Amino acid sequence: MQTSSPSSTAVSPNRGWQMPDTLLIVGGVLLLALLLTALLAPGQFETRLDAETGRHLLQAGSYQAVGEASLAPLFASGEQTGFFSAFFDGMTSGSRSGSAIGVVVFILLVGGSFGIVLRTGAIDEMLKWLINRLQHKARLLLPVMALFFSLGGAVFGMGEEAMAFAVFLVPLVKLLGYDAITGVLLTYGATQVGFATSWMNPFSVAIAQSIAGLPPLSGAGFRMSLWLVFTLIYILWMMARAERLRKQQHGEQDGNSQTQPFALEQQFAWPHLLIVLCFAAGMVWLVWGVVTQGYYLREIASQFLVIGCVSALLARLFLPQHGRTNDYVDAFKTGAAQLLPAAMVVGIAQGILLLLGGTDPAKPSVINTILQHAASAIDGHSSMVAAQGMLVFQSAFNFLVTSGSGQAALTMPLMAPLSDLVGVSRQTAVLAFQLGDGLAHLFYPTSPALMGTLAIAGVEFSRWLKAMWSLWLLLTLMSMSAMAIAVWIGF
Repeated sequence: MQTSSPSSTAVSPNRGWQMPDTLLIVGGVLLLALLLTALLAPGQFETRLDAETGRHLLQAGSYQAVGEASLAPLFASGEQTGFFSAFFDGMTSGSRSGSAIGVVVFILLVGGSFGIVLRTGAIDEMLKWLINRLQHKARLLLPVMALFFSLGGAVFGMGEEAMAFAVFLVPLVKLLGYDAITGVLLTYGATQVGFATSWMNPFSVAIAQSIAGLPPLSGAGFRMSLWLVFTLIYILWMMARAERLRKQQHGEQDGNSQTQPFALEQQFAWPHLLIVLCFAAGMVWLVWGVVTQGYYLREIASQFLVIGCVSALLARLFLPQHGRTNDYVDAFKTGAAQLLPAAMVVGIAQGILLLLGGTDPAKPSVINTILQHAASAIDGHSSMVAAQGMLVFQSAFNFLVTSGSGQAALTMPLMAPLSDLVGVSRQTAVLAFQLGDGLAHLFYPTSPALMGTLAIAGVEFSRWLKAMWSLWLLLTLMSMSAMAIAVWIGF
């Protein structure tokens, strides 16, 4: 790529193709959604109330087209979302516990709170102190932490929570000689591998099994085996990539994967330790709340706000040279501003769903029509082909509905009875939902947690896709193999 000379006042265009900005990509998806409204007639399903779960489930075979295809309006018309109002409607939709407004506020509050913590300098000094002592143990440190995050995704559905951990782990892995993408793989990426192969995740497996009429935790043995295999292969891929790039960065040719010894200047003192202990206590509080109390976006954001305020107070008392009170307020605003682009992507992604009519199966929408066509295409094939078709459909549908519980409620009422017709067990249908839902979050720009974690790490979505293509191919082959094995053994 060539650039203009320093003396030139005009900026010459870059040569060669470049991946568009993330907002442009999502905007293009919004335009595609507009075109789909002109091609596909909206439809709806009949639903029934499940007494056990309290959810409204689709009735298989109840789909009805409603009216004819009609191009969605460009501007809002009453309650109907228009093309140019999709961003506003998406940003203001949902509740404090979910997308979009809940996720948007969560991203901004967590970003601002961590801005305060980072402004104290305690995290930087601690990382420098750690790197001076642990730089040669990275090959053990990273796999152990990736295993922890994968287990978190499998046991209690950790996903969005990984954004918070990425704030301080990405700088750590960079100091260890790795790149920021390694930090995302270590945190959010590992959670999604665990999420996709979970045996007890209450937000995906439990809901899907309940809808499919299966006992909770049934099939846990096979899923545990999948979790172990997927997690170990994922860690091996992650470490192979990380060590290869670190060797290239440091020019190592002797096969030694460790960086040369170095010492970072650091002034880690007891006030820094006090702030770090405050932060660590906050992390313990967070894990306790998520695991035992069911804390989600609202509670976690409040926890981080408390951590930020207490850290600022400790810094003002014991590190007055680090800034005035107004400086920490500015740090909060700066931290939130850095994550604003990710929050905007969340709004546009939700606006896409609203432009297509929303995700309520009982109300006319293009999403219901897409669901019906996909289910019809799977019917009539062998059990092996049908199982793979279910996997492909669940992966594709996740682009539109990124919520695991939401996708389960929408798709499993159709996939479960369809599996009976094509000779695929309902456990295998649930497995297709799991793998398609969880692993897709590693690659789709409509995933709020992925985009938020990338924003925290300072990684462009185009860079992420370029680095992930081989992992995408590997996980796709592994998922298809898992589905084939499930059909073969009658899982």
